[in-house]
Amino acid sequence: MTSRERVLCAIEHKEPDRVPLDLGSTPSSGISAIAYNNLKKHLGMESGATRIYDVVQQVAQPEEEILDRFGVDVIDVGRAFNEKDCDWYDVTLADGSTGQYPVWFRPEKQADGSWLAKDGEGVIARMPVGATFFDQAAFPYLDDYPESWDGLDHAMGRVLWSALVHSPWDHAGEDGFYETLREKTLRLRQSTDRALMIVCGCNLFEWGTFLRRMDNFLMDIMADEENVEALLEQLMIRHMATLEKVCAAVGDIVDILRFGDDLGMNTGLFMPPEKYRKLFKPHHTKLNEYVHGHSRMKTLLHSCGSLYPILPDLIEAGYDILNPVQTSAYQMDPEVLKREFGRDITFWGGGCNTRSVLNHGTPAEVYDHCRRRIELFGEGGGFVFNQEHNILPDVPPENILAMYKAVADSE
Repeated sequence: MTSRERVLCAIEHKEPDRVPLDLGSTPSSGISAIAYNNLKKHLGMESGATRIYDVVQQVAQPEEEILDRFGVDVIDVGRAFNEKDCDWYDVTLADGSTGQYPVWFRPEKQADGSWLAKDGEGVIARMPVGATFFDQAAFPYLDDYPESWDGLDHAMGRVLWSALVHSPWDHAGEDGFYETLREKTLRLRQSTDRALMIVCGCNLFEWGTFLRRMDNFLMDIMADEENVEALLEQLMIRHMATLEKVCAAVGDIVDILRFGDDLGMNTGLFMPPEKYRKLFKPHHTKLNEYVHGHSRMKTLLHSCGSLYPILPDLIEAGYDILNPVQTSAYQMDPEVLKREFGRDITFWGGGCNTRSVLNHGTPAEVYDHCRRRIELFGEGGGFVFNQEHNILPDVPPENILAMYKAVADSE
């Protein structure tokens, strides 16, 4: 099987020749720059560069040598952008190692060693001393909802996830962007047999938290449905316009479109299930219906945390794939998930617990843990191996190798 065939076979709930593997096809299924540098050093790789394509989370874009070494089966179309050396510049990371930022990202180092990212109106993100990612600093609707939605696009542009967005969307404001996106994606399709992913966001709940701040938006959901619904309607106007352009540009080339909306936390959902069903599910359904009706792409939802009570709703809403399958969260037991939902949705993740096993286990413990997960989730297809969210800076390279050996041994 080619990599693309392997991934599509798994999504169709058939068993491929081996479990497909993802590393870095989304900014929530990749590896931090520091961990990436440590891995390259351990492997004796001295060439190339650690390019931090997601500057908020400080996530590296895996190089071809790494993709080939571990047999990675899917890549992000964003890697077709910012291809030249002049698109990047060297920076020193928190551990003293070297990475590269895209030239448009110029955070300012402070006297205390922290970093600030600014726009024309002030600070939008900050990274404290010793930290390994940027925190949001600007919440445009912190005090209240606006009287008019005329300024919503400007407000969204001040949020770090928009202002500091990863490729290809860092080029979205350029003339002819969608024509360029198609050209580069076609070239990528012709040069690789890997499956192709496009990250499209279209967040709803999360945009509420970005604009209002988490505490305020959670109270809004319970006590101010009118404003929540009005905001969601405005967001959907923008999301549907984006989806229309994406599907027209690459819907016949790309295999998977990645949505995002973190609906859960470690201990449960962010809201009662009935609130999700009333406020968010109809919009999620509309997003999925459009993609399925206007492209050949499968839809992936990235949603962290405990999702068990609404998994049937996410399936009904039309999601084909769930990531990162956070099995360390409440009610996310992998055996239960596979037994109850494994025929209806593909689990893209859940392959290795990143909170206690990948970072703190021995290589032997990591290998055994991953082998058990592969045997469980891989039966009957419906599984793409990925650790639960990104590989963080504290993960030893020996454990990363043990994880990928477990995947290789699944053949």
